[in-house]
Amino acid sequence: MKKALFVAFMALTMTVSTDAIAQKFSGLDKSPMDMASYPTDYKISEKTVRIIYSRPQLKGRSLSELTPAGKVWRTGANEAAEITFYTDVVFGGKQIKAGSYSIFTIPGESEWTVILNKNLNQWGSYSYDESADVARVKVPSSKDSNSLEEFSIAFKEAGAGFEMVMGWDKTRVAVPIAGAKM
Repeated sequence: MKKALFVAFMALTMTVSTDAIAQKFSGLDKSPMDMASYPTDYKISEKTVRIIYSRPQLKGRSLSELTPAGKVWRTGANEAAEITFYTDVVFGGKQIKAGSYSIFTIPGESEWTVILNKNLNQWGSYSYDESADVARVKVPSSKDSNSLEEFSIAFKEAGAGFEMVMGWDKTRVAVPIAGAKM
């Protein structure tokens, strides 16, 4: 009898403990989060910049539908993209102190305005506040023969510094970045 009670108690305990740690997990995000950094190696202590953003997909839609010209865009999907500079830099010709910023863009036909904003943790561009802008830089946009289904950001060496290159569909936008001389 004692053995039967012990087995029943253990079975009940295992059931309760299994239920107590059960967790429901959401499926994959339709616009997965990604990160790009420069330099691209894994030594954080040597990084100049890192950007965290979500990657929306065209899915048969037009770029102009998803990033209307002249309107502030969150530069990705979901939360506004967040860029961290580990050292002072010159971003598109503007002196920027080390720190973290939200990044927004205003797409245009031949140029985009790229905005660094001090308000972090913003969903989309719905609460974008222009008075919190740290810098606005205008950079030319170009067309590439290859189309990108997913919005993408990468860094590449260029001249005496490097560029943050954003691409989606056939549009490409590059912001020059260099070490600061503050």
